[in-house]
Amino acid sequence: MNYLGLSQEQVASTGKSLNQLLANYQLYYQNLRNFHWNVSGENFFDLHEKFEDLYEDARLKIDEIAERLLTLRLRPLSTTSAYLESAKIEEAGKVLDSHKMVKIILENHKILIADMRTIISRAGEVDDEGTIEMIGGFLSEIEKKSWMLDAWHSSRSKKNFPVEV
Repeated sequence: MNYLGLSQEQVASTGKSLNQLLANYQLYYQNLRNFHWNVSGENFFDLHEKFEDLYEDARLKIDEIAERLLTLRLRPLSTTSAYLESAKIEEAGKVLDSHKMVKIILENHKILIADMRTIISRAGEVDDEGTIEMIGGFLSEIEKKSWMLDAWHSSRSKKNFPVEV
């Protein structure tokens, strides 16, 4: 048992999932930087600042995830090659269409959200409330950001939104 009262065996599964999230966040972060630098046209003012807000938030989350791994006495991934090997999120490459940028971010969010839900489940199995609380906060934040980006994207792609229940 470590100083948190959790054994390495108990936190191993959570740690693996946290490292997966860390790798995905690194690629997400770089996609956001790419879009921030390359957005232009009529949506420049809307998106340039939004992309900056998102990548600054991602930068903080990356540090918090790595520090949670260290708190659990596990090692965070820390090389670009490890991130590229582990991540499900892919580098966006050259994208110049602002609507496609937002669509890619929303796709990245789906992957991050799935990772977060997995972590919460695995951490719950061993009563790792610290991880659950941290990731739960991340989850509610990214869900709200996804809603806002989807509302922006939907209004510009002429989708019927929202659906009445």
